[in-house]
Amino acid sequence: MRRILSMLAIGVCANALASLSASAQAAPEVTLTRLDCGTSGPPTDVGARTGPGLRFSDTYDFSGLKVQLVFSCYLIKHGDDYMVWDTGFGKGAGATAPKESIVELIAKLGVKPESVKYVGISHYHGDHVGQVDLFPKSTLLIGKGDWDVLADPAKKSPLVNSATFTPWISGGGKVEPVPGDKDVFGDGTVVMLNTPGHTPGHHSLLVNLAQKGPVLLSGDLAHFQENYDASGVPTFNTDRAETLASLDRFKKIAANLKATVVIQHDARDVGKLPAFPAAAK
Repeated sequence: MRRILSMLAIGVCANALASLSASAQAAPEVTLTRLDCGTSGPPTDVGARTGPGLRFSDTYDFSGLKVQLVFSCYLIKHGDDYMVWDTGFGKGAGATAPKESIVELIAKLGVKPESVKYVGISHYHGDHVGQVDLFPKSTLLIGKGDWDVLADPAKKSPLVNSATFTPWISGGGKVEPVPGDKDVFGDGTVVMLNTPGHTPGHHSLLVNLAQKGPVLLSGDLAHFQENYDASGVPTFNTDRAETLASLDRFKKIAANLKATVVIQHDARDVGKLPAFPAAAK
């Protein structure tokens, strides 16, 4: 009897190990590549008490601080599928325009626009959506609060760039308004995090990488490190209380996961990911 039980135990262990091995082999490779989606001018005076600098703090913070701002987009590879996160400025944006479009950049990685399954947008401001219409066949993932504004002509404002969303607003493209968090590929590797406040449907992105570990992309939850540290609220955010709650949640997630936080607009954070065309894995 003992021998039979021992053999059964060995068999169970062998099956479990085989199952774990198969599961490990089946796990898709996930990578994260930063794309240059525009350039800013000289460093911005984010503490100015008059003029555009005031917008970064509603408490007159950061006096004398100048920060080099950048415009970042990202390509996420998930097995054989791809996702683009934010699309920066388009090539017609004048002085802030990128030298190469996202389509031109990903072509250097052997990726065609029709291979991009999802195009995810953190929020509807122009410096994040300038090239979204280059992916009309991709499923658009955007916070429901932002989509409700884009889809309603009565809610248009100078800060809302709806023109590049024409393929989806017209009904010709597939859109998924995201009301809360979204596990994009269904396996926990890429998760849109509901972080409203900057805009009604603002989202950040969590990417879990096998080697580097969790990476959090901020969207515009914060524009630079000092504002993130101080939980500062820009004057043009749509909801102050939601902004503070979202910052609190985001920081707790970062601490609990020991994640690498990448503030998308802060030039000092560009080096947290490998330089193009290399990818974080």
